[in-house]
Amino acid sequence: MEIQFVDNIQYVHKESIYEIEKIVRMHKELQVNIEGIDVVLNLLQKIDALQAELLRVRNRLLLYEN
Repeated sequence: MEIQFVDNIQYVHKESIYEIEKIVRMHKELQVNIEGIDVVLNLLQKIDALQAELLRVRNRLLLYEN
């Protein structure tokens, strides 16, 4: 997440808004503390990486099966 300054005003890049909304929902709706949110976000990143790796492996396997 990156904060940009324009004319001494802080702006968050529009691509980061989804991540911020996710953090706010976890904190307000689920009452997850900041440390817990950090753990959840790290685990979600690992899940995404593992899913991408699994897809690559499946695609390679399909090459050998055909």
